[in-house]
Amino acid sequence: MNSDKHFLFSYGTLQLQSVQLANYGRLLTGKHDKLFGYKIEQIIITDPDVLSKSKTNSHPIAVKSSDKNDFIEGMIFEITEYELAQTDKYEVSDYLRVLETFESGTKAWIYVSKE
Repeated sequence: MNSDKHFLFSYGTLQLQSVQLANYGRLLTGKHDKLFGYKIEQIIITDPDVLSKSKTNSHPIAVKSSDKNDFIEGMIFEITEYELAQTDKYEVSDYLRVLETFESGTKAWIYVSKE
């Protein structure tokens, strides 16, 4: 993988065209994928910059599950190093960025609960 290119898994607001345009100035292309061993919960966002982009204060957050049959679905997008830094700014402190392997075999960054 080129060091300037990264794969990013989105299961939430980063799939919204308005959020992509606000964060990256372009629409992302990607492919559907699944990640096993996680489930989705909701958190309340209070960061004004994130709220202005997402237009909602309730965001999904991926949480490790004790049930290996649990999974989350979303999109894997190819982004640049700069766009990954922009994503780090967008995701609030409740999230932690980790590298996981998805059903397709692709390794991608995903933002999960710090808990």
